[in-house]
Amino acid sequence: MTWNKKPLIPLMMVAGIYLLFFGLPYQVQSTPQAPPPSLAQPREGGVTLFLDKTVIQKEEPIQITGKAPPGKPVFLEIASEKLVRTSRFDSKKDEKTGKIPYILYMSYEIPAFYQTLVPANLKEKVEEIKKDKNWSYAQALKDLGAEAAFLMPAKARVERYQASLLNSIIGSRGTLLSPMEDKENKKRTMQLIKARFRSVGKVLSARVEVKEDGAFSAGFVIPAGSADGKYQVTAVVDKETKSAPVIFERKISFFTLYFASAGTTINLFGPFFLALAVTIFGVLMGAGGGFILNPLLISIYPLPHAIVAGTVMPTVLFSQLSGIINYSKIKFISWKLGIIMGLSMLVGGFIGPKLTELITLDQYKFVFGWILLILAALMVWQTLPNVVGKNKKEQAILNEYKKRAQEKKG
Repeated sequence: MTWNKKPLIPLMMVAGIYLLFFGLPYQVQSTPQAPPPSLAQPREGGVTLFLDKTVIQKEEPIQITGKAPPGKPVFLEIASEKLVRTSRFDSKKDEKTGKIPYILYMSYEIPAFYQTLVPANLKEKVEEIKKDKNWSYAQALKDLGAEAAFLMPAKARVERYQASLLNSIIGSRGTLLSPMEDKENKKRTMQLIKARFRSVGKVLSARVEVKEDGAFSAGFVIPAGSADGKYQVTAVVDKETKSAPVIFERKISFFTLYFASAGTTINLFGPFFLALAVTIFGVLMGAGGGFILNPLLISIYPLPHAIVAGTVMPTVLFSQLSGIINYSKIKFISWKLGIIMGLSMLVGGFIGPKLTELITLDQYKFVFGWILLILAALMVWQTLPNVVGKNKKEQAILNEYKKRAQEKKG
């Protein structure tokens, strides 16, 4: 009897496609790193470090254990190997000179995820730092005794630009200044870490339990929305005493994508349906919906405001293009007025992106919030009966809609 192999071909193709997109089952992917036989005293001045997993998915906890010299605090640095661009504009008056520097600091080498775990007995100090609205990351590390644990970001090189209004108008960041010395570069890197993560709780957490014999442990969970790929964990006691980095990998599901410019992962379905709903309402209002998408994306997803502004711009083109075609069919477009305003918007398109780099998230929210309030007030005022009655053009549009509605009924 001969065995017909042709029916197996489609099955093999389906299996191949499944493995290509979804990978092997998680039980096969996850190969936990076996804990050591014992936590014996390490070599003099050394630190041992172990993880209970080398591969994780979603918000799965990781258990970190190890052994350090007795009687000393242990700090754990956890950093993504994926890097993102981060910028900070220095517009604070210098206490020595009394002048505002107007310098833009930028680095392309800031970890997409970064956090330092400090001993659990420092929890009260961490909580005190959280209460300070004007907290300094460098001062926080100093107060916690964790300065030696600032390892991976310290290697990042920071560029600085002398900014000006003229540079912004012509679409430039400004004049590139000479490289900084290592000490100054490290200081600016710490400021960029704060600019990137903003919240104390995102970069500092008191959860390392240290015993008298030097054995330490800490449970940790990579938050949702964090980068995928490899992470490295390093245990640090002081400048001379630290462990070798231990690597683990975070995997994401098929419908979740990593956005390199923002350093975060997002499930595709959320933005898709959000944009669908906003566009329907936005085109109805005579806009692309960007003014609605902006605050929603910032509030819902962990995205930098500059990335949100830049992302919304091209996506709005899709709704605007379809809106232009349909509005032109019913002859509701004044091309002369549109071209005049378009030329002005062309100039504004050069200025806006650079100004976005020069303001903080709080400043962005403040300005955007007031603009939305003013627009809302104008829209409400224009809907009042006496205003609508005086506006002949508005009345003509309403009459046109009524006429077409009657023709369809007829």
